Amino acid sequence: MLKGEKRLDVGVPLNQKELLLASNIGIVDPEKVKIVYVNEVPFPYENFALKVFGEAVGLVGEGIINNAQVFGYSIYTRKDFELNRPKLAHELVHVLQIERSSLGKVVTQHFSDMAEYGYDRAPLEVEASEANKKYSAS
Repeated sequence: MLKGEKRLDVGVPLNQKELLLASNIGIVDPEKVKIVYVNEVPFPYENFALKVFGEAVGLVGEGIINNAQVFGYSIYTRKDFELNRPKLAHELVHVLQIERSSLGKVVTQHFSDMAEYGYDRAPLEVEASEANKKYSAS
């Protein structure tokens, strides 16, 4: 578990526009969503299987920079990354996916899908990418 994963008091709450966006996406409890600004987005390197898999599919490794990652209601994002409306919508869809199921189930499904389809064609990533398109126009 990442530090702060279960704590709802870590991070910056969504502002009114962001809360409306989260509600429009379908998040049941948008007020629980927090944005945690970090120098480097965390990855569970201590879990050998996740580390090996992450390296194999290109999620982690030398020269790879992860801009944002969702852990439950917490969106971890690099301080120097512009989390604009379409990018936030993408991450909020990942929050919704976890809210519909659980973090553990989503991670298992996502990794399985990435192994089968690749990152860009993994169904959970495709769903989140659709939000980029939808909310970049509005």
